[in-house]
Amino acid sequence: MASLLVSLALLSLILFFSLSAASRHHQKTSSGCLSAKEIIHEACKASRDPPTCEAALAQSDHVPYDATIMQVIQTALWLSSQNLNKAQGMVQEILDASTRNVNRSIAAKSCLEVLHYSDYRINMTNVALASGKIKDARAWMSAGLAYQYNCWGGLMNVNQTSQVNQTMAFLYSLAGLSSNALGMIVNYDNFGKKTKFWAMPKTERDGFWEGGSGDFGFVGGVPSDLKADVTVCKDGGCSYETVQDAVNAAPDYLREGKRFVIGIQTGVYNETVRVPFEKKNVVFLGDGMGKTVITGSLNVGLEGVSTYNSATVGVVGDGFMASGLTIENKAGPNAHQAVAFRSVSDQSILENCEFLGNQDTLYAHSLRQYYKSCRIQGNVDFIFGNSASFFQDCLIFLSPRQVDPEKGETNTVTSQGRMDPAQSTGFVFQNCTINGTDAYNALYKSNPSVHKNYLGRPWKEYSRTVFIHCTLEALITSDGWLPWDGDFALKTLYYGEFENKGAGANTTKRVTWSSEIPVEHLNSYTVQNFIQGDQWIPKSS
Repeated sequence: MASLLVSLALLSLILFFSLSAASRHHQKTSSGCLSAKEIIHEACKASRDPPTCEAALAQSDHVPYDATIMQVIQTALWLSSQNLNKAQGMVQEILDASTRNVNRSIAAKSCLEVLHYSDYRINMTNVALASGKIKDARAWMSAGLAYQYNCWGGLMNVNQTSQVNQTMAFLYSLAGLSSNALGMIVNYDNFGKKTKFWAMPKTERDGFWEGGSGDFGFVGGVPSDLKADVTVCKDGGCSYETVQDAVNAAPDYLREGKRFVIGIQTGVYNETVRVPFEKKNVVFLGDGMGKTVITGSLNVGLEGVSTYNSATVGVVGDGFMASGLTIENKAGPNAHQAVAFRSVSDQSILENCEFLGNQDTLYAHSLRQYYKSCRIQGNVDFIFGNSASFFQDCLIFLSPRQVDPEKGETNTVTSQGRMDPAQSTGFVFQNCTINGTDAYNALYKSNPSVHKNYLGRPWKEYSRTVFIHCTLEALITSDGWLPWDGDFALKTLYYGEFENKGAGANTTKRVTWSSEIPVEHLNSYTVQNFIQGDQWIPKSS
């Protein structure tokens, strides 16, 4: 991974300086020939903090007198990257000083991991901009920013020294620089060089929808004609006996169009599986839900285990696919956070898969993800993360939460974590069904007043989740949505519904801070527009 990051960094710098040189000799800005100060001012209208944005860019001394708006964006990305490198050094120093503190050491290691991912995505953003792939640039920079916040949040839990406190302060300023760059990219996507229209990023709550394309008839998924390169089974006779050994055998950095297919035969595989960054385009093919089962029980109640690391299956390598299997975390309803599946994989596809757990079952962490005809079961925030994820034709089941569940509980299906209004993230549910397991429905019917179930609550300030053409059964409370803490995020989130059906779909008593999606803006949430799925999801007949 390190060599790839170095190569990308060099490529980004070459692109940056070549664009700068060409622009100085051949281009003018959209507003005419502006000074560096003037073009910086124009670009920083896209920031959530324009004065700080202007000061940072001016002090960088990387914006030429006759810069184009794209050069300013490139400089904003360069600033983010330079400060990210410094942040990595600061976190490494925390790790070096934490040999006797298990929790701080683990937090620092996790922080370094996600900062590496951030570095990679920022470099990829530069490459995407240079090649005109603006939607990819937005997706990757959204993730790059999210990872910086993840690092900050992880250190917050172990903030007992001045060293950690200073690093957190630096990470916060770094996130501000990355937010500036992302805001500029979003404005460039929507308005091009017409900077007179540029402004602080807006969301649906501000009455702003981006132009949509496509329709809700898109059908895609894992190709049906894939053949296994290797096989896994429990009783011998296959290439490997564990899923992890098969993953380890996959070639590194498979190029686009190539896949490494792992056929996982019927059986229960009690193991923790990791598909690392360099293992791209890996495919898991099982024999069916309930037949091929990957199971584990890691949870945050165990020493040194975080929510992120509790996943039974955790995927980072881009282009991951899976079909025909069950992934579960059996930690139990009293174990708190215990993830079954976590994806940090861009353009990942999960079809005909089952995810079983309780709290935090499915961690749709970041980037673009597509879930088709899956079964997802849990109780507390059991679909969560800060990805741009599309759930199509999925069955979503609430399960009993406590050892004595008849006493009642409050459950939430989703907890989406968009942190910045410019991030292209959120959850879209289309043609899904929200119901309870047989065991939960029996509890609910015995005393509905003590069993409260909501579509979601805002994990972060700009949380975004929509349900379109879904079936919401009676166990969904009439309020529909639950606050996180007081009025946090209630003025900035976007929770939308459109033409759902079922006893829980009546919106007349919904909380005032949820919305009905205007029909003229519905196409903003198609597979094609929301995750650019028509460009990377194989179509089904």
